[in-house]
Amino acid sequence: MGIINLFKRKKADDEGARRATLLRAGRITEGSIFDVITDDAGTITQVFYNYEINGVEYESSQLLDPDQRRRSSDYFPGARVTVRFNPRQPGNSLVV
Repeated sequence: MGIINLFKRKKADDEGARRATLLRAGRITEGSIFDVITDDAGTITQVFYNYEINGVEYESSQLLDPDQRRRSSDYFPGARVTVRFNPRQPGNSLVV
């Protein structure tokens, strides 16, 4: 193991940590779903959404977690959704 490997971030934990941080400390705004991807059973698995912060419009996508997939009727195109975002990096967000 080289010295550089000691300072590398572990990628496996990054998404879980990012989600936990946004759920705990992210600011809240309203966004809307503009597109979805479904699986073979018709369950929504991924959403594409947009939201506005300080006059700047952001677009992002998110894979839904198992709990959100059970509530997939909440994520149809045109639906208004709650978005949590990092105020220092407003492009870093997730749909609640």
